[in-house]
Amino acid sequence: MVQEEKFGEKDFQTIIGNLLRYGVWISLSVAFIGGIVYLIHNGNQIEDYSVFKENDRNIFEVIATIYNGAIQGNGESLIFTGIIFLFMTPVLRVLAFVIFVFIGKRLLIRWHYINCNTDYHYQYILWFLTLKKL
Repeated sequence: MVQEEKFGEKDFQTIIGNLLRYGVWISLSVAFIGGIVYLIHNGNQIEDYSVFKENDRNIFEVIATIYNGAIQGNGESLIFTGIIFLFMTPVLRVLAFVIFVFIGKRLLIRWHYINCNTDYHYQYILWFLTLKKL
């Protein structure tokens, strides 16, 4: 007899844990590579911290500049890309949780109404709500 493996809460926690772990490692790697590239190209320059330069730009311009710089291999942009990846890691965790809950509830509702109600009308309403054809 073949036992069906059910996807449980422990499996979901493992996936979320791996998502967080790999997200942090990827962001760390990108920022570290960006730091090495930055030091290779700008290691001899001395930065003047007596003057603060404020860049008052739109966030979309900043993201576009970071993206284009990362594609070109700019060290500073790669560091910022690593930081953005680090910020996006918990956001992806929340999105994965929402998708898991949404799909899980949808499958549970579908199974309950199809298997527990033999009336054709309930099946039709359920399939209509899930946007599937009979």
